[in-house]
Amino acid sequence: MPRVILHVDGEIIEQEVKENSNLVVLAGIKQFPKLKYGCGMGKCLKCACEIISGEEQLSSPNWKEERMLGESAHNGIRLTCQLTIREDIEITQENIAEKIKKEKDSIKLTK
Repeated sequence: MPRVILHVDGEIIEQEVKENSNLVVLAGIKQFPKLKYGCGMGKCLKCACEIISGEEQLSSPNWKEERMLGESAHNGIRLTCQLTIREDIEITQENIAEKIKKEKDSIKLTK
């Protein structure tokens, strides 16, 4: 079973999940604590995370992630509601809003 490590609010949550799990679904049924999430449909950014390790085992960002995150979706920032966990992964939701804003601002500056 894949092992998920989540850094959030100064805590580290480490838990095994069933293969092909979605963390937002697990959080919604109280089986994955502390994960921040909102709509669960890729429309709100509340579940955004930065991939620390394990990104290579994830599928490419889908159109919802690209629409909501822009280039950040290809630079290690993803929406957990859109991820299927198949292998070990480490993610953080620490300062994620600032990271997304910084990424978007740097893209504006280069245009």
